[in-house]
Amino acid sequence: MKIHSTLGLGLKEINYKDAMEMDFTEVAIDYEREKRFAVKYKGKMLRNPYVADFVIYDSIILEVKSVPAILDVHKAQTLSYLAVSNLKLTLLINFGEKSLTHKRLIL
Repeated sequence: MKIHSTLGLGLKEINYKDAMEMDFTEVAIDYEREKRFAVKYKGKMLRNPYVADFVIYDSIILEVKSVPAILDVHKAQTLSYLAVSNLKLTLLINFGEKSLTHKRLIL
């Protein structure tokens, strides 16, 4: 919420991710940015992985958006990350609305 109130809405996702990374580092939150997850088809790895914005404490996927509203397609994307990562929880945070919005999704 601090990031949204400080930066406001309308910036690119990358700006919010950079700010989140700064905050995570300041308070010693264990995270990995742009974590790659292999996608398999017919038992073989596909060439292009899924890339999640952040993985927090090796257990939570954090997906950052800067869009007018969270849509079902954004929820489906984060659920797909859970499916390929074998993790169980994702947080979808949207900085593109007047008030910060978020969704918690569990697989």
